Amino acid sequence: MLVIAAPFLMEMLFFGNNDSYSLGLKSLEKSLSLLFFPLFIIGNYQRVQFLKILKAYCIGTTLIMIFFFVRFIILDPEHFFKYLSGIHLWEMGYVFSDSIGIHAPALNMHLAFVAFSNLYFLFEPSNINEDKWIKIRNLTLFILSFFFVLYVNTRMALLATLFGFMTVGYFQISKSYSSKVIFKRAIITLVLIGSVLFLFLQKNPYMKEKYSTQIFSNMDKIGKLDEIDHPEIAVYSSFVTRLSIWKSAWELSLKNLPFGVGASDGKLELVKYFKETNQIFLAKYEFPTHNQFLDYLLKFGILGPIVALFYIGFIAYLGIKTKNAVIISFFFLFFISNLTDDFLLRFDGIVFSGLWISIFASYWLQQKSKLIVV
Repeated sequence: MLVIAAPFLMEMLFFGNNDSYSLGLKSLEKSLSLLFFPLFIIGNYQRVQFLKILKAYCIGTTLIMIFFFVRFIILDPEHFFKYLSGIHLWEMGYVFSDSIGIHAPALNMHLAFVAFSNLYFLFEPSNINEDKWIKIRNLTLFILSFFFVLYVNTRMALLATLFGFMTVGYFQISKSYSSKVIFKRAIITLVLIGSVLFLFLQKNPYMKEKYSTQIFSNMDKIGKLDEIDHPEIAVYSSFVTRLSIWKSAWELSLKNLPFGVGASDGKLELVKYFKETNQIFLAKYEFPTHNQFLDYLLKFGILGPIVALFYIGFIAYLGIKTKNAVIISFFFLFFISNLTDDFLLRFDGIVFSGLWISIFASYWLQQKSKLIVV
């Protein structure tokens, strides 16, 4: 409970470091769920039905995404058919996410979790004797959830999804290695994943550019993005932009050791530093840190990244202890997502992680007490 509540407790500890107490309270309010989730969920761990909750979450999220996708086609056909024709594909995932009202990397983090969790249920040995219509439903949910990850099309989420697929496949096959049905299902699923990915690449040539040349373009312009013509188009989502932000965040963090600038002042101070160092492009778009460990270093000083590492690393500990592929894949997803973004800065990222870590911890405690709630 203390590990999960650690980001909230750290904000409490450094509350006096905020320049504005009202903004400090607003920041503290965002992480308040990290105090209540472990209290109510882990406090009643005997009643938590991990697999049922996960299955309901996967089905519910996939159905919600179908609704939003159909709504996008009906209300914004101009954008949809433009993307279908291969025009302006670089904006596709962000425009679709904006139509829902959520940041694309945050949305795709949820979708990646749903995609490899749907694969888990597709491979689950206990589901082998299920009705054929349920098998068809599980397969359909899996294909749709993977399609949505590709449609939103953010790099870290796709990497985490593919890692999750491999992890789930390995764990499920290894614990049922004698089952020909599982092995056959794995081969079919592998072919389906390859087919969906191939078809999407054929329809979306921008992906080849995005995942190759664009990532490492203009690497000689770190901290000098304004020297690039139209950086909004050329490097808005490139790695060089992240590196330029990280460079500034690191320099500013070193100036404010050992206690940081305060929870509510991290982004404000960073944007101010962009202006002081004459980085017009970064200042114009007011980029946040885009790295959770650097973000906490800037806000809370030396203790910040240590707490972030314990919080995220605890997911890996639970995954190893429970030997559950979904939990291990969730750790990888949340860890790499926070290397290029700062999801503990966002309310949805805080709630998403706090809720599932509490559920995972409850599942682990059930295993320890030999009480698995189905």
